[in-house]
Amino acid sequence: MNFGEKIIEYYKTLKQPNGLPNGVEILYPFGEMEVITLVEQFYRRFYSDQKERTFLIGINPGRLGGGSTGIPFTDPVRLEEDLSIPNTMPKKSELSSRFVYEMIHTLCGPDEFYNRFYITSVCPLGFVMDGKNLNYYDIKELQEILEPYMVAELKKQIAFGAAPVAYSLGMGKNITYLHKINKKHQLFETIEPLPHPRWIMQYRLKRKEEFIHLYNEKLMGTH
Repeated sequence: MNFGEKIIEYYKTLKQPNGLPNGVEILYPFGEMEVITLVEQFYRRFYSDQKERTFLIGINPGRLGGGSTGIPFTDPVRLEEDLSIPNTMPKKSELSSRFVYEMIHTLCGPDEFYNRFYITSVCPLGFVMDGKNLNYYDIKELQEILEPYMVAELKKQIAFGAAPVAYSLGMGKNITYLHKINKKHQLFETIEPLPHPRWIMQYRLKRKEEFIHLYNEKLMGTH
């Protein structure tokens, strides 16, 4: 199987973690036929080869982005408007997805970008609590419960063909945690930090172009 078919099979067979703390709900979009169809379209279009990719590793999918479409950092609006992949999902936009696709178009366009990079997350599934997005590190007990699951799922994806250098989408708790598990499990030679797209859009919007330039400098300098 090529890279794309391996990813498709991965998401079609992805299991949910058990024993989560009370009140924590899992975002599991892969039980929906439309999501599987979108995942197949996306990965067959951009990943039908044997090339290794540089991994960009986010936190965990949000309910308006990968938590609904099954494609990391890609909301239903970006799927339709930026990638010409029609879908019947409510056209709600996610801040992170907006930045990611503006960055992709500025750097090189989707075809070239996905030919070089693979976007995933520390945890492949997202969480909500009281109707709001929840990060894996927001509750210490959740992080501890999830660690074996998250490491195992990252290893499965790395086996598809990961370049030795990866990037954390998140310069705070996410990169700290990735360094911790990388030291323990030798997942990558090194993991470099990049500012999280949502942080940029929510707190540093006026400097967005500066951060797109930073992404360009870091990512395109790796190839």
